[in-house]
Amino acid sequence: MNLLADLPPGPLAAERVDALLTRPGLRVERIVSTGQASPPGFWYDQAEHELVVLLHGRAELTLDTPDGTVTHCLRAGDWLELPAHCRHRVEATDTPTVWLALFWPT
Repeated sequence: MNLLADLPPGPLAAERVDALLTRPGLRVERIVSTGQASPPGFWYDQAEHELVVLLHGRAELTLDTPDGTVTHCLRAGDWLELPAHCRHRVEATDTPTVWLALFWPT
């Protein structure tokens, strides 16, 4: 399998999420974004830890930290660890943006 294969030729109505591996205590997903962003005022606040690696494209991710919000501009090869309950939102993505996301429990 190739993580950059079978990419959509244009924008999709929603992100495409493919589960690549599911094991006790670990989930690995490939997420393909085609211009999606979080709705205004929406924040992810998940119970799992997450590591995201940007494989292709560009994305802007904002984290809500104790010191205020911080926006990260990610490009291919960049990664970010999101601890459980770290509020975050996707500000923008390219068409296409390919993410590799790993999730594990607290």
